[in-house]
Amino acid sequence: MRIRVCTAFLLLLTVGAVGAVSTGCTASPDRETRAEAEAKNGDTAPASGIRRPVPRGKGSRLPADFNGDGHPDLVLNDLVKAPGDSYGDDAGIGIVYGTAASRGRGPGPDPAVRQTLGPRTRGARVDGTLPAAFDAEEACDLDQDGFGDLIIATDPPYNGTGMPPVPLQILFGGPTGLAGKAVVLKIPAKARAGNEWPDHPVCGDFDGDGGNDLAVTASAGQISYLRGPFTRAGAPRAASAPIQDGGPVLEAPAPKADTNGDGYDDLVHSTRAHTPGEAARGTLLLGGPDGPGRAGGAYRFKAVRLPPAPELPAGRGRVSTEVLQYTDLDGDKRPDLVTRTHRGEKTDLIALYGSGGPDGATGAAADRPVITFSTKIFLG
Repeated sequence: MRIRVCTAFLLLLTVGAVGAVSTGCTASPDRETRAEAEAKNGDTAPASGIRRPVPRGKGSRLPADFNGDGHPDLVLNDLVKAPGDSYGDDAGIGIVYGTAASRGRGPGPDPAVRQTLGPRTRGARVDGTLPAAFDAEEACDLDQDGFGDLIIATDPPYNGTGMPPVPLQILFGGPTGLAGKAVVLKIPAKARAGNEWPDHPVCGDFDGDGGNDLAVTASAGQISYLRGPFTRAGAPRAASAPIQDGGPVLEAPAPKADTNGDGYDDLVHSTRAHTPGEAARGTLLLGGPDGPGRAGGAYRFKAVRLPPAPELPAGRGRVSTEVLQYTDLDGDKRPDLVTRTHRGEKTDLIALYGSGGPDGATGAAADRPVITFSTKIFLG
């Protein structure tokens, strides 16, 4: 699954992809100093036991600012599993909240201000069954209250007959972040088509009214277009018959959702999922008063340069590095890069590279990460 910081993300970003509120005690200065002294490879993330409360916000216009404090938050899927838990359930989604001062570096995500979202505690039941899968897909403010919301893909029960249930759920943000239980996204029957699972949600102001809408795949390349704002029950303000001439995969253009500057966000569709960070081609659908239904021609996603991967602890197995997000996370109006380097399901390292490389070039990621941490912090 990808997550974009609604552009997405999740998050969602077009490159990248997207539990209980961590309001534990603030660690003592001595404890933080020891953790920093033991850090390696630029890692100044806190030990797993150090937590800070989620800052209380008043609302913002940032798509992935779940607590509304004016700082983008980081969404992570694929959390590492606990030792001895090779066949356990989905580990859930990790949220690292952005703060005004991240570990003394200025604005940015602070791993000490974190939250784990699991299907057992946050998922909505469908036909009495809680989801086993829980993957962040998209982030934006769907109900127009100034707090970002998270769209999650799940696996509701389905007997294979007729139109499947909607697998997408919404967790709504608020002054203390993502709270409460998710609700199932409601797609009116007239906006659905065929028997394929609705997927690949993309946020955008496609009709130019100032609020976020949602585009979701339907069968045979059609698109379910849902106009916002959405209710807290997960229902759109309006919906119409599916848009034709789409594709099986939807993305948001990057770095700007409004590619031609006409005041309407646009949409990209393609035949296969875009690998985060790699160059790819798609087809543009231009937004307008009736939504993203006008042909816009070919579209290209640009590749993102990967810096040298940070080192993992010694071990066996193939090491891989993936782009998670390429967006502004520190408020300087330039994109920052977030990567995940991992070996199997039990060892990983998230790395955040600030904008402006060694030569100061705009948009280039510095080769030395400003923050690294393992998603093991979400296990504690």
